[in-house]
Amino acid sequence: MESVKPMKADEKLVVGAIRSLVIDQINKANSGHPGMALDAAPAMLALFRDHLVSDPEHPEWVSRDRIVFSSGHASALLYSMLHLAGYGVSMDDLKSFRQLHSKTPGHPEVGVTPGVDAGGGPLGQGIAQGVGMAIAERAVAASYPDGAEIMDHYTYVLCGDGCLEEGISQEAISLAGHLKLNKLIMFYDENGSTLDGPTSDSLTEDAKTRFLAAEWEVIDVKDGNSVSAISKAIAKAKQSTAFPTVIIIHTTIGYGSQNAGSCKTHGSPLGVEDGQYAKKQYGYEYPEFTVPQEVYDCFAESFKARGAKAYAAYMDRQAAYAKAHPEEFQLFLDSFKKDLGGRRIDWSGVEIKEKDATRNSSGKCLAALHAAFPFAFGGSADVAGSTKTDVKGVTAFSRANPSGKDVRWGIREFGMAGAMNGILLHGGLLAYGACFFVFADYCKPAIRMAALQNLPAIYLFTHDSLAVGEDGPTHQPIEHLAMLRAMPNVTVYRPADMKETQGAYDAALAHRNGPSAIILSRQNLPTLEKSDRALVEYGAYEVYGEGKADLEIIATGSEVGLAIDAAKLLKEKSINVKVISMPSMERFLAQPADYQKKVLSLPREKRISLEMGATFGWGDLTAFHIGVDRFGESGPCNAVLAEFGFTPEAVAEKVANFYAQK
Repeated sequence: MESVKPMKADEKLVVGAIRSLVIDQINKANSGHPGMALDAAPAMLALFRDHLVSDPEHPEWVSRDRIVFSSGHASALLYSMLHLAGYGVSMDDLKSFRQLHSKTPGHPEVGVTPGVDAGGGPLGQGIAQGVGMAIAERAVAASYPDGAEIMDHYTYVLCGDGCLEEGISQEAISLAGHLKLNKLIMFYDENGSTLDGPTSDSLTEDAKTRFLAAEWEVIDVKDGNSVSAISKAIAKAKQSTAFPTVIIIHTTIGYGSQNAGSCKTHGSPLGVEDGQYAKKQYGYEYPEFTVPQEVYDCFAESFKARGAKAYAAYMDRQAAYAKAHPEEFQLFLDSFKKDLGGRRIDWSGVEIKEKDATRNSSGKCLAALHAAFPFAFGGSADVAGSTKTDVKGVTAFSRANPSGKDVRWGIREFGMAGAMNGILLHGGLLAYGACFFVFADYCKPAIRMAALQNLPAIYLFTHDSLAVGEDGPTHQPIEHLAMLRAMPNVTVYRPADMKETQGAYDAALAHRNGPSAIILSRQNLPTLEKSDRALVEYGAYEVYGEGKADLEIIATGSEVGLAIDAAKLLKEKSINVKVISMPSMERFLAQPADYQKKVLSLPREKRISLEMGATFGWGDLTAFHIGVDRFGESGPCNAVLAEFGFTPEAVAEKVANFYAQK
């Protein structure tokens, strides 16, 4: 890089205004993280003033540049930038920082603050979301003839030492380099400090070598206060045609504070006295929450003018594209709609076998999904053959084949789920990801972020129970259904056969305000006589029963057929049992009370749950539970199931004993 030049007078004023707004927000709230927000201000000025292409008048413009604060605790900086840049963030909003129901929450939240492209969430996840956005930009552009006319932008990510210490960061960084996502540019704010002390206490690796090894371009900016040096670094990064770029910016945490360079500035307000001291260092002599017109003019004449011009040019290109490629353009529009343009899967040609594993059923459903939705996009964490995501005719997405729709995520479950969030935040693709159910543990923090951000991610989790058999307790998911059901805004589907698997896909596509998890068996299951694709939408329905019932068994997935077999044995003992298939507890509980009473007609005291998982969560629905509240065993599938009492005879005996006590 060129030698560092002093900050210009106008830059000093603007950076001073940004930093002062950060101080004022945090001091007024008496809560927040000034450290990074202060030291990264010059980088954000360089980005917004000179490079970022977005339009505050059209904040949802699909081809705008994206910016992700992976270090979401620096939110006061983002809100300051959005306010100055002309988004719908008022000075009163800044004064309400971290207050209940404000537009300026403690960490950025999608849908709450205009101009926020992603909720960074816990450290590291923003990096994965940024990678997902860069993947989406490339995949969408490559999906259409002359696609760069309607999709062409950069993705910027701000991260710090904490983000890079989180394990998900390496999953995402490695994948981005492998895919050569050259339109991904990351700012690494290297301020030498974490919450507990200097980074040297916990981190001594060479960050530059780490990124080079992962196939990234690396640009070093020695003086984090040099707006011009940072701007030149961004310009150089945008010239890369082969690799993503990280700009390592060496800064001083809490710049200007009496405690600058110390972890003391990381997560505590500066206070009035130190805040005034810092403002003097910036040469900023205005009252609290006061910004001179020259600062607003700086952004109006640069960022806002550039964005308005770019948006107008884009709309002209879009109109021309619509004339040249009308069918493709309609598909493009549908791909960004919440209802996917009203498209639905055609099930008429999908084979239903007498007996099959629901993971195999899901594979056939995926083929139908891709036929109905050319913008379907997903894959597995290196288990495509087992999760059946290797759909015939769907090519792999790669740096050589960006139009492919099958993502080879590698053994990166957390990275996969985090990047899926970025893909869905970006829009234009229907995203799904698959792995074994036990690895939902690795995905869980990203699933939670999908739920928080109302993202319609579809997770395909196979190998769903004790029936994994020989792989043993480490791979037999026991508590995972309860874990996912406990998470707000996540809908879990555990289908019993092909018809219910189809219904789970239909329901997941119909309810797109949050993620759906479809839980699938490895072992073959019978196709049930009374299973019904259309009734999965309602969460539960009767699949077996004649006359007045003595008891009701509520079962899910592979246990529905088992419950029917047990009910037939109990009938021989003059115990009449109704079997309820409950593919989705969440969907059932969302139904009106009269429907719930129609399905569960007996009182709770006469209901039994049957599920090869933890019984936690069934207490409100049933009085007796047949489940698994300890870890499994290693052995052949049938032997393990017999050991845990999941045979028709054993289930019938337990139900009969329960009935005898009534």
